[in-house]
Amino acid sequence: MTINFFGGRLKAVRKAKRLTQLELSQRLGVSKGTVSAYEQGLSYPSLETLVSICSILDTSADYLLNISDDLPFKMGGLTDEQTESILRVVSLIEKANETLNDLNEK
Repeated sequence: MTINFFGGRLKAVRKAKRLTQLELSQRLGVSKGTVSAYEQGLSYPSLETLVSICSILDTSADYLLNISDDLPFKMGGLTDEQTESILRVVSLIEKANETLNDLNEK
């Protein structure tokens, strides 16, 4: 089993959190080159470092390791009404994707 997707997912989540490779490397206590190597699939973090990455980026190892496609995110500071509105939009997008997939299969 290869984990070629790890680097891409790490990079995407890092960018979504608006962190540079340098900022992430400093928080992890590793070099910028090490983070770059992770993102390029040239090397992989230790379990301890993986746990730190997940904590810093507020994501799950399951997502980074492609065990799950669920990308967890927090909606802190939003009212219940705002949260519900966001969840409705997400639901509409999921339904639209299902419809497109059904049409493409025909």
